[in-house]
Amino acid sequence: MIWFVCIVALVVFVFYYQRQIYQKRLLVIKNLRFDASITRRLADKYPHLTSSQTQQVLEGLRDYFYIVLMARGKGMLSMPSQAVDEAWHAFILSTKAYNSFCRRAFGKFLHHHPAETMTTQTQASNGIKRTWNLACRHENINAANPQRMPRLFALDGEFKIANGFVYSLHCMALGAAANSYCASNIGSGCGGGCSSGNSNDSDSSSDSGCGGGCGGD
Repeated sequence: MIWFVCIVALVVFVFYYQRQIYQKRLLVIKNLRFDASITRRLADKYPHLTSSQTQQVLEGLRDYFYIVLMARGKGMLSMPSQAVDEAWHAFILSTKAYNSFCRRAFGKFLHHHPAETMTTQTQASNGIKRTWNLACRHENINAANPQRMPRLFALDGEFKIANGFVYSLHCMALGAAANSYCASNIGSGCGGGCSSGNSNDSDSSSDSGCGGGCGGD
């Protein structure tokens, strides 16, 4: 009996310990202040953006960091925004600051993966599905029946980013527009879940990256 009590106590301790670590890492991301060099690089890359719009791109990068933490390493995440990807590049150039942030926010260095979108206008890769579902969870959106798009998926189209990825909830209006994708198809057919597979999984239909709920893992 005493062994059972000890095991239960250990499980409870580990749970709360991990929960504390998670909460501390959330605060690291929440309190992140982006260096002025990142803002300048974005302004050089996208001179048509206002200061307010540039800040929205930076907040999109913060959203992505939240999503990385939520995923807990259970499957590859794709970056669905060229503008946010550019901000990520700029942050990485501040090598010491970026490394320090990663260690405190994720416990390890977060490697960059190129921006990626759906394989066709209506077929999403596993990485995009996971990002979509977790972005929905982060913003309290029904991933399978969205009434609006998460910021990460809306920014490129809203800010007219050159060669950006444009997602639409009104899929019939897409036509054959380049880099235009049907966002409302990403979470459909799987109930808005998120895969718990590993980072080396493929984009085959047998591993849809789906589960129950809006992006939980």
